[in-house]
Amino acid sequence: METEPLEGARIIVTGVTGQVAGPLAMSLASANEVYGAARFTDGGARDRLEEAGVRCVRIDLAGGDVGGLPADADYVLHFAVSKTNDWGTDLDANAGGVAWLMEHHQRARAFLHCSTTAVYRPSGHRVFAEDDQLGDNHGVWPFLRTYSICKIAAEGTARWGTRRFGLPTVIARLSVPYGDGGGWPAVHLQMLINGSQIPVHTDAPSTYNPIHQDDILRSVPGLLAAAAVPAMVVNWGGDEAVSIEEWCGYLGELTGLTATFAPTDRTIDSVEIDTTRRRRLTGPTTVAWRDGMRRMVEARHPELIGG
Repeated sequence: METEPLEGARIIVTGVTGQVAGPLAMSLASANEVYGAARFTDGGARDRLEEAGVRCVRIDLAGGDVGGLPADADYVLHFAVSKTNDWGTDLDANAGGVAWLMEHHQRARAFLHCSTTAVYRPSGHRVFAEDDQLGDNHGVWPFLRTYSICKIAAEGTARWGTRRFGLPTVIARLSVPYGDGGGWPAVHLQMLINGSQIPVHTDAPSTYNPIHQDDILRSVPGLLAAAAVPAMVVNWGGDEAVSIEEWCGYLGELTGLTATFAPTDRTIDSVEIDTTRRRRLTGPTTVAWRDGMRRMVEARHPELIGG
């Protein structure tokens, strides 16, 4: 079912300099009191957020420094993630950071922990439901060797914090987010422009459930309404399952560029998900993947439309 947009609430958004959380925070700030939390190593990002009405607060999740955030927030949307590839740092920031935030905001109405479908154990072309087996999906990528395991650890902390503090929580496993601000399809677009080969798994096709930033914003109220004790776990992806091969082919059609692929077993497998639970909570997604990717190209490289 669908719920009304958030209005008049005090909302914390962590990881606010990121591709997903930034646009979300700026959209929410038009009708809510939004605090954007990050380390803010990029002063320009902070300026853009503040111009949009987001109140920026520097935090350090690895060190437990979250005290600058108002403890009486209504909602916490936790998108921050550490991907340094150092196990100690990433476990402290990702798993420990959830504990610090949940303790500080234990009186919130709901806590949304953004996880990832990268927590699922690779299993060919299985369509993953929320209770399927977890495992190290991204360890095959040397630059993200800590990612899947730390995300699983963070989910474990969120499950504990939900019960420890009686804090209604939803753990949303995000598939492939994209939009005008970027995303994995935008990386592939740049690879087309550069003439680079695009890695795909040898067990083709490489299928996911991309979700446009508009549908991410639209689904947040429904996810928050589903927060519970114990935590509710939800696959957070678009209704349409699409492969890298398919969306890159379409990007090629839009731009006149040619997509070339490099099949390898040194990249991640398909992670197609069952979105039944999310559709029940938030309603269907509204941005068809072709429309969303055309909009992405028009926003990022309008000169390429039409080839």
